Amino acid sequence: MSDAAPAASAPPTDRADEDKVLPIVVYALYLLGFTNGLTFLAGLIVAYLNRETAGPINASHYTFAIRTFWLSIWWFLIGLALFLVGLALAVLLIGIPMLVVGGTIMGAIGVFLVVRCIMGLVYLLKGEAYPRPRTWLV
Repeated sequence: MSDAAPAASAPPTDRADEDKVLPIVVYALYLLGFTNGLTFLAGLIVAYLNRETAGPINASHYTFAIRTFWLSIWWFLIGLALFLVGLALAVLLIGIPMLVVGGTIMGAIGVFLVVRCIMGLVYLLKGEAYPRPRTWLV
């Protein structure tokens, strides 16, 4: 008989040990947010709820997804404010550049969100942590 006690399960450290399903769900919910804005919030909630208990790879993806959400929201609000002020001033013709800039920012945020989600999915499916989860860019 052996006196060795069974080994306690250690937190996942290997690439293959971490479950990729929930980070994929977060990215998918963000991408579905273009059809229904509530899925953006659902993805954010899933990311916040799982970030603390996740392994290092998934935690980097949750951090990246959370930052993607907040950066997108803030830049969209800036673009929307410029657009609305430009719309009010367009009667005087001085608001037209603000309309263009605000609309461009709001459109670029859509591209920004899609690119960040795809980049996150690429790293996740390769089994790698996102290299710079706190970056402002891609």
